[in-house]
Amino acid sequence: MQETAPDDDLLELLDEPEHADSEHRQHDRPWRILIVDDDGDVHKATELAMQGLTVEGQPLVFLHASSAAQARQLLASEDDLAVVLLDVVMESEDAGLQLVRHIRDELRLNAVRIVLRTGQPGYAPEIETVQAYDINDYKTKSELTRTRLYTVLTAAVRSYRQICALEANRRGLEMIVESSTSLSRMRGLSRFAEGVVTQLCALLGILPEGLVCAQFNGDTGDEVRIVAAAGQYSGLIDRPLALVKIPAVRDRLERCLREQQSFYDDGTVLYFGLGQGRAMAALVDVGRQLDELEQQLLRAFCSNIAVGFENVLLYSQLLDQAYNDPLLRLPNRNRFVELLDQNLKDPTGVTLALIDIDDFSDINDAFGQHFGDQVLQAVVQRMSEMLGLSTAMARVGADTFGVLGEHAKVCPETVSAVFAEPFVVSGERLQLSATTGLVRLGESTAVGSELLLDAQIALKRAKQHQRGSSQYFSAAMGSDARERFKLLKGLRTGFEESQLFVVYQPQVDLGTGHAIGAEALLRWRTVDGRFIPPDQFIPLAEQSGLIIPIGEFVMRTACAQLRRMQGLGHADFRMAVNVSMAQFRHPGFIDMLARSLRDGGVAGQSIELEITESMAMEDAELVRRVLAEIKQLGFSVAIDDFGTGFSSLSQLRQLQVDRLKIDRAFVQEAQTSTAGSTIAQMVVNLGRGLGLTVIAEGIETEAQRDYLVGLGCHEGQGWLFARPMPAADLEGWMKR
Repeated sequence: MQETAPDDDLLELLDEPEHADSEHRQHDRPWRILIVDDDGDVHKATELAMQGLTVEGQPLVFLHASSAAQARQLLASEDDLAVVLLDVVMESEDAGLQLVRHIRDELRLNAVRIVLRTGQPGYAPEIETVQAYDINDYKTKSELTRTRLYTVLTAAVRSYRQICALEANRRGLEMIVESSTSLSRMRGLSRFAEGVVTQLCALLGILPEGLVCAQFNGDTGDEVRIVAAAGQYSGLIDRPLALVKIPAVRDRLERCLREQQSFYDDGTVLYFGLGQGRAMAALVDVGRQLDELEQQLLRAFCSNIAVGFENVLLYSQLLDQAYNDPLLRLPNRNRFVELLDQNLKDPTGVTLALIDIDDFSDINDAFGQHFGDQVLQAVVQRMSEMLGLSTAMARVGADTFGVLGEHAKVCPETVSAVFAEPFVVSGERLQLSATTGLVRLGESTAVGSELLLDAQIALKRAKQHQRGSSQYFSAAMGSDARERFKLLKGLRTGFEESQLFVVYQPQVDLGTGHAIGAEALLRWRTVDGRFIPPDQFIPLAEQSGLIIPIGEFVMRTACAQLRRMQGLGHADFRMAVNVSMAQFRHPGFIDMLARSLRDGGVAGQSIELEITESMAMEDAELVRRVLAEIKQLGFSVAIDDFGTGFSSLSQLRQLQVDRLKIDRAFVQEAQTSTAGSTIAQMVVNLGRGLGLTVIAEGIETEAQRDYLVGLGCHEGQGWLFARPMPAADLEGWMKR
């Protein structure tokens, strides 16, 4: 029997496991080995020595470079190298070592294994070289016999494969983490499932191919969809499992979900239980029977990954709630803004409408919220029928719908038709109406939420015109609304930067001409010196709620000035301050008045609060209650602009006011108009009859004063006596 060389025995020992495992390996992906050496014989000898041998069941393919420079060019286009066999001395003494630095530091190829081969060890001492460079083996060319070279390559390839598996595992984990913050439900679930694919394949040492994940939707009871697939099954993504034409795939996944367990026979199928009737299943064609250790690893993997799937599904539900209305099963405002942005890519012929159901709160108050929900569902059903499938709908408010579609469908006529016939809800016949604001996308430069703002502006204009009407948005409307917004923004800034201040217009006894007090009036002067009229900014302050801090500022300033006037010897001086309905409704209004009196060091009897007649009639019960508390603090009360509203004598008595103030319009018309004269006379007579003091504003001439004195009017203010003035000027005026 012929004796076998020791090297040959070692070669057979190394090669034997590969044959046992080769039937499970793919032979179409060889290991790629780069030889870098300036000696052509080395290239030929290496390739000849490895001819016919396999590593890990795969053949070897050799690439060649005769210099470090040539290797750099080749590496620029090759990123799938397993091993580099590298000579040290080539065009320079350290050309090979510099190539190592290039591979590791510049190309960032950390997985490729580098075996340094040298015929001149003196140029690169082994210990120092291993310490200084990231290489994986160091051999002299003389010791690399056929068997030793095979041993080195096998160890390097195995190391390379393990590093690649770890890297694939890391990428899978990164995808799973990334999916937890994904903004789209299907995208999030799909990316998470892709991460599971990559990680599973890394665990099993196979390429990420032939794996399918399916979601079981517990809400519908029988819906199973493919949410991730790779390799030959990639075309099945997002398809219902029942429609999959591959029986082996469909049957195994259905069995896994039905029996709620993993199977390792006839292909590997993994079960992920998620609770509440939901589950995930993953099928992977491993190509072999898994051993017990691998099955244990996969069981642990499934248990851990199930938590991740649960989190992704929970996140998906949160996204549903963030972008969909659960009651009406319509997109909500957030999703509708996205739809608007998508349609702006081709806005021609598209109209946006905001449809607001008139007086819907009355329905909720009369019949209850459950009935109101049914009404909304009935409205949505009829709108869907009449607007068609090509029209997008969303719920953008409690009783407001956004509609997006072609001009012919989304128009006032269609909206009117929707609400023309009564709605029958729980046996009740309801005749509803809706007010609509519309925007033609092709005529607007706005985007997304700005378009909704334009539609809201048109809707508000329609409501001001007539309930149940429709109004298209125009550039003029937008300009007005944006000017108001700009003014409000400037008002906020102006208040914070002390651009608002108080002036005082004296009030006199018409009979004697003596000053009895002053009205505190708010003014706004911008940084560039412009004065903004009060009738422009005060309504904005009331609508925005800014009147609350501004009103407190006026009250405290007026109290401080009143204290100063009393200190100057004007003991009976009275300060009048205007208040608004927004202040009356604020729960802290009375406390604010009490603080202002206390901090200012004045008594309530020296201050008069002025409210308008229309305000007094708007919510008579509230006004009566608040006025009663005001009276307890000692304040007197005047009704401003009297004669412009519709108050009754009985209401006037219940309010327990102290003064009636004749509006300036009636003062101006008193001598030139019969109507003006009549109203002025009526107010004076009413006031005197109720025992109230009557004061007129806007007196500009002696003739007007004489006329009012003749009517019996007690007090007055106006330019005839003094214009509104700063505090210092008021003090000087009082001296004179």
